[in-house]
Amino acid sequence: MLRSLVLAVLLVLAGCATPQRGQQAATVTIDQATWRQVDQQIIAASKSAIEKAGLYARGSMEHWRVLVYERTEAEFIPWFSSYWTQEWLAVKVSWYAASAKAEEDSSARRLAVYLQEQYREQVLEPVAVEIDPEAIRAAATDYYIRQLNQQVQVIALRHRIPNELMNRRLHGIPAINLGPPAARNASLYEVVHTEPLNTLPAYAALIDHVNKAATTGAGPSEAVIATVAQRTSEKIEAQFATRGATGAAAAVAGKAAGALISVGVAGIRAIIHEGERPEMEAEIRKSLSAAFDEAWFRSLKHPLSGVMAPVYYLDEEIEGNLVEAELANRAVALPDIKP
Repeated sequence: MLRSLVLAVLLVLAGCATPQRGQQAATVTIDQATWRQVDQQIIAASKSAIEKAGLYARGSMEHWRVLVYERTEAEFIPWFSSYWTQEWLAVKVSWYAASAKAEEDSSARRLAVYLQEQYREQVLEPVAVEIDPEAIRAAATDYYIRQLNQQVQVIALRHRIPNELMNRRLHGIPAINLGPPAARNASLYEVVHTEPLNTLPAYAALIDHVNKAATTGAGPSEAVIATVAQRTSEKIEAQFATRGATGAAAAVAGKAAGALISVGVAGIRAIIHEGERPEMEAEIRKSLSAAFDEAWFRSLKHPLSGVMAPVYYLDEEIEGNLVEAELANRAVALPDIKP
């Protein structure tokens, strides 16, 4: 009985002597010099995370580009260069030219819109079933955040900073700052601790911000097709004079003979077209390749609208706010200098 009583007293005394976890964290004091080191190391960790996310994004975009090239070669180029497609495009260009009311309605512009729709349906949408730039953008951002969060935890351990204090520090670092309402803004703590990230309202606002920036310039399909549409429109319009002369000859010959002339000329055009088709395909392949490479590079590297745009934004906000806070602290610490 006495032994049990002594043990109970010892346990009570041990419990009183051991502070709660929150109380222990509250008694820990981190000096300003250590916090400055922590801030600089967070900036460095963000740069390191950008490099790793960039490698991931580039590899994924390379895979996407290969799939787009393969499908362009297998589907779009044969469709575009076929005789009946060219005849159909000639009909559309003729109608576009006849109904044009302004520069915005020019045959080249309207043909470009039609070809963009075809390219999207035949190439981009089927490839997107497996992988597309928007999915790469989301995955690259998530990869960056996970890498940054891991490094932040290492930094806290390195300086022996309790989790409560480190989290409080992260709460004070703005990572998304898109203005009112408050839901469009988020701290670094919220960004690295929200799973999945797309449930964070501020992140949704950031993606909307990036998408709006992307609409200010041509996307990959628009850039790829614009030059091809212009050349195709000019080529078809140049052929109208020859086709008009053929139509006049058919009209003079009468209905029966005219029909035979038209069919014969169409057959001749088809034969000539097949002879010219390899050269046409080589030309469109060259145009598509050059335009697509440029669009692909912009999709990968553009800081405002590319697949790494959210990552670049987060890094810039984190670094900018930490540097600004450091400058403000230094200004406060400077002694007054009197003349």
